[in-house]
Amino acid sequence: MPLALDSERLQSIRNHLGELRARRLSENAVRTVDVKRRFHLGEHVVHALRGVTLTIKRGEYISIMGASGTGKTTLFNLIGGLDKPSEGEVFIDEVNIAQLDPFELAWIRCRKIGYIFQDFRLIAVMTALENVTLPLIFAGVSQDDARDRAGAILTQVGLGDRLKHKPGRLSGGQQQRVAVARAFANSPAIILADEPTGNLDLQTGLEIIELLKKLNQDRRTTIISATHDKKMLDVADRIVWLSDGQIDRIEDRSAVQISLGRIASIHEEGK
Repeated sequence: MPLALDSERLQSIRNHLGELRARRLSENAVRTVDVKRRFHLGEHVVHALRGVTLTIKRGEYISIMGASGTGKTTLFNLIGGLDKPSEGEVFIDEVNIAQLDPFELAWIRCRKIGYIFQDFRLIAVMTALENVTLPLIFAGVSQDDARDRAGAILTQVGLGDRLKHKPGRLSGGQQQRVAVARAFANSPAIILADEPTGNLDLQTGLEIIELLKKLNQDRRTTIISATHDKKMLDVADRIVWLSDGQIDRIEDRSAVQISLGRIASIHEEGK
């Protein structure tokens, strides 16, 4: 009897995943509905998010801005399925990810979401090719196809001559290019980029920004970037400003004027 129950459960998961694969792509890549996240530290309660409602269209490039502690990382973790809200709902391709079991959530994270981190997070003992191949193998791609696809995207990001180099033999900008290639390897619907230029010099940071925008346009991949880097605002379609765990305002890039040391809305310039 236990074996039969396990088989039934496995088949149920397969059926559900089949529905997820077959679901028509919606206009919205991400939706959050009144999302709140609380953390309990002893007797104290920290309200990291206080009710965030946000809709991000497919193919948009969004920059999330805010001082440290405003909830950017918490919102990222909820969208990426790494955490669950205390209240509210998070939808990826109109799938409420809070209702998924661990197996289904892992499937969503592996195939729908790519991650780019400030500190690259490459595996030091693996070559650039192996680092990019790894998520493809996890997704069930054959080793030969995974190597071909990894080599192709590394070439696309300008590292076709560095496939066999390990991270220690790559510059910071090259390591971040490997991380970008790894994030895009499974052709995800969404890329979450957490301070992707934070550890790079000015010129290298600009190159990574231009690369992300090009991939965003070429692949129509939704990019959500948390950043303090004003240069990243230039390529964004919209800017989401967070303050004290809430959305302070959302602005189109065209409505924001950026100058050295200052960011201002157009309507503020007229005052």
